[in-house]
Formats: sequence, C-alpha cells, structure tokens
Amino acid sequence: MKTKKLIITGCNGQLGRAVNRVLAGNTDYELINTDINAQRTLDITDVDEVIRMVSDEKPYAIINCAAYTAVDKQEEDQDLAYRINAIGPRNLSIAAAREQAKLIHISTDYVFPGNAEKPYTEFDRTGPESVYGRTKLAGEEFVRQFADRFFIIRTAWLYGDGHNFVRTMLKLAESHDEVSVVSDQLGTPTSAKELAKCICALLPTDNYGLFHGTCEGDTNWASFAEKIFGMGGKSVAVRRVSTEEYNAAHPQSARRPAYSILDNCMLRLTDAFLFADWETALREYFEDGCK
Repeated sequence: MKTKKLIITGCNGQLGRAVNRVLAGNTDYELINTDINAQRTLDITDVDEVIRMVSDEKPYAIINCAAYTAVDKQEEDQDLAYRINAIGPRNLSIAAAREQAKLIHISTDYVFPGNAEKPYTEFDRTGPESVYGRTKLAGEEFVRQFADRFFIIRTAWLYGDGHNFVRTMLKLAESHDEVSVVSDQLGTPTSAKELAKCICALLPTDNYGLFHGTCEGDTNWASFAEKIFGMGGKSVAVRRVSTEEYNAAHPQSARRPAYSILDNCMLRLTDAFLFADWETALREYFEDGCK
C-alpha cells in the first residue's frame, strides 16, 4: 500500500514534535516536516511558496502546527500576527483545496471572551479580546472559507516538548522557595501528546468540522502549579494571587481569559476521541521525561 504524505508545519514546536512522536513507526504515513528553521523550510505566509510545495508533494493531509503564540508581543505587532495566524492558514487552505488534501488546523480558547460560567462548546458565540484571539479566529474563518475538507481543533493551556508553563515552574523551583501564581483564571492543562493523539484519530476520517480538544477536567493556574511541584518532587510554596495583583508586578499587554474551560462537545457527539483527564496526562508527561 502506498504511504500517505503528511505535510507538518511548525514541526519544531511542541505540537509538531508530539505529532512526530505519536506517528513514529507508523508505516501508513510519510512525514514531511517543515518549519522556518527546519531542514525543509516553508514560509506559510507566502502563498506561492505554499502552493508550490503542496503541488509538488500532493499530500494526503496538511497538519498546521505553526502559529505565533507570543500573546503580549502581538499587541504591538498586529501585522505579523495576522500574517502567521490568519494569512498562513488561508494559504494552506487554498493549497489543500487545489490538491484535494485534508487540512488539520489548530486554534485556541482565546477566540472566546473568557467571561462564561460554563464550559464553552463549539456552538457558543466567539468574542476575542486580544490580538492573538482575533488573529486566530480570522485563521479559522479563512479555513472555513477556502478549505474543502478540514478539521479545526481549538485547544488550551498546551504543554509539551518546548517552552511552557510546566517547564517554567520547574525552572523556577531551582531558585525559589515560593512562587506567585494567579488563581482566578480557569482552564484545562492539555498535553501536546494527547492533542497529537486526537489529531491522529481524526486524520483518516471524514468527520470534518470544528472541534474543541482539551484534556478532561479543569483547574486554575495556581492549583496547576501545585500539582506540577508535587509530581516533580519540588518543595515550593505557591502564593495564590489575583490577575490584578500579578499584572501590577508583571505588566502584560494582552488580556488573558478568566474562563478558558472548553467542552469537547463535538468529539463526544461524534464518538471521535476521548482525551485523558488533565492530571493523568500530566503524570504521563513526567513519566515521559517532560516531552
């Protein structure tokens, strides 16, 4: 049987690495890893370059793990944010449609205003309050407009093999006996490995559309930090502070959603994939050496 080509954008990021690990040894697929500084480069903001590569490779699917996620920097550089988070997905969608390839695109909880009182479903109204959220929502809209066969997966609080909250806390534990962490922002820590498994479950199907994809359960950043220190064997006290208190000491340009809990409603309704509980996934992350 002929292997199916998969173009992975942002292969050096947390999710790109996780997808590679989950698919390692899978003979059904040939992985074409691309990134700005990878062996094979691809600038997703250049429509001609994207069309050329997709036309040459004729992939079964494109998995878009590329994104500009520095949320505070984007408040000062909206053009770059729109190029990467909106125009990039548009270009990939155009190229995918030309070659009848599937497109898997990753989005974010930031497309919501973060003021809900119950978990957001795929049917709830969006309302981003940051440049990051607005550009990611624009990316979603471009995918819907230009791609024929697509999966959009919104995730949140992602951690994996790269810079993330878990590794930041473990690094702080090396030099601090106490850390201040906000306790009034709610969400669900989600391992890149679990998200990669979800991607791979959807990949061979025709179960197209919009999905929420986070680990099960919810917590706040302070409790998340306490769990990290506990599982990591670190004796560090967590001082719980409000977002207002934290911003007074560490000013942030972009507004963080106070409520980021997503309901994986469409995955559940279509029996597509069941994420692990966030604490179970975190424990497995430590067992895997924080990768």
